[in-house]
Amino acid sequence: MSGVRYVLASASPRRRHLIELLGVTVEVIPAQIDESPVADETPIAMVLRLASAKAHAVADRLAADGPAVVIAADTTVDLDGRVFGTPVDVASARSMLGQLAGRTHVVHTAVVVLECPSRRESSRVVSSEVDFIAADATMIERYVATAEPLDKAGGYGIQGLGAALVSGVRGSLSNVVGLPIEELRAMLERTG
Repeated sequence: MSGVRYVLASASPRRRHLIELLGVTVEVIPAQIDESPVADETPIAMVLRLASAKAHAVADRLAADGPAVVIAADTTVDLDGRVFGTPVDVASARSMLGQLAGRTHVVHTAVVVLECPSRRESSRVVSSEVDFIAADATMIERYVATAEPLDKAGGYGIQGLGAALVSGVRGSLSNVVGLPIEELRAMLERTG
């Protein structure tokens, strides 16, 4: 995959690291879009819409820079059809974790690969089921005090201390981290 300019439309160090595990050198240009929810939108429709919007926003900024492949993603936690995005503060992180405790939720990640300048777009949504332990208020409070939950969908990071809250995963583990690398690898191979 050499000779191609790859651009990640995200400031996430986790996503960058996962892409680099594929042997792809990626330039980081974070997308700045409105991520407000849309009424009656399903969690899957939401992550697809946001990932596509991120890819196109960065492609617009690259328009005069020649060929590139833009990679964008969006991840959410879905508990019974309710979206748990990134907590806005400690109280919302605490609330999310309390609702997830002892339950199974689904992590959805949409990945978009957008070729520039043609704007040929491919997308994929990967969903993984995650089982949480029945964490009590003390355990949740200790975890929230680490500040780790504050920049992660659903208020936890399975790749960090949040792994202690998880009893099982069915599906892609890298998806739960924020980028399903097997699916991304296949998408990038199709770009040539």
